[in-house]
Amino acid sequence: MRLRNIPGAREHLKESSYVIDTPEEWKGHWREYFKNDNPLRIEIGTGKGCFIVQMAQENPDVNFIGIEKYSSVLLRAVQKQEEAQLTNLVYLRYEAELLEDVFAKDEVDLIYLNFSDPWPKKSQQTRRLPCKEFLRLYSNFLGADGHIEFKTDNRELFDFAVDEIVPGGYQILQITYDLHNDPAMNAGNVMTEYEKRFSGKGNAICKCVIERSGAQVTLI
Repeated sequence: MRLRNIPGAREHLKESSYVIDTPEEWKGHWREYFKNDNPLRIEIGTGKGCFIVQMAQENPDVNFIGIEKYSSVLLRAVQKQEEAQLTNLVYLRYEAELLEDVFAKDEVDLIYLNFSDPWPKKSQQTRRLPCKEFLRLYSNFLGADGHIEFKTDNRELFDFAVDEIVPGGYQILQITYDLHNDPAMNAGNVMTEYEKRFSGKGNAICKCVIERSGAQVTLI
C-alpha cells in the first residue's frame, strides 16, 4: 500500500492535545491519565480513525487509545477527534513491536486488530499483527480476562491468524467467516473504513475473538 505523504502531518500531530508524544511516561498509569478507573481498550493500526471514534462515542465509560505508525494516516484520525473532542480517546504514533514500553502488565482490557496489513510474503509473516510473536507480546500487557478481536476480508491472512492462535498462547471464543451474515457476532458491529469498502464489493468479512489460554508460553 502506497501512502501519500501529507506535508506538516508530523508537526500537526506533535501540537495536538489528542496525541501523546511520550507515552512511555504513562506506562502503568493510563487510568491516572484518563482520571478514572474505566477499562482501557486499544486499536493497533487505527488507520483514519473511523472505527475508534465511533467506539469511543458509543462507549463513554471506556477509555480508548488508537495506535498508528504512519503520520499521514494518523492525521486523519486526529482530525476526526479534534472535531468530536471526546474525553475518552487519545492517539499514539507508535510501532506495535514496542508497545511493551507503553503498557504495563494487565493494563489493557481489549485489543482491536482491524484489517491489518497482510504482509503477503512468507519472509514477512512475523510482521503480521496477529502472528504468534505479536500475540505473545500482547500477553505482556493484556489482562488475564482480556480479549483480542481481529477482523479482515483477507481470507489467507485470517487462516494464517487462526493457525497462530494456539502457538501464541490463546484460544478461540468466537469465530465467523462471514461476519455480516452472522447475526450473533454482527450485533453491535462497528465498521472500519476498509470494512465498508470491501463489504460493499461483496467481500466476506472474517472475525475472531480470542482470549489468553493460560498456558505457559515462552516469550521471545
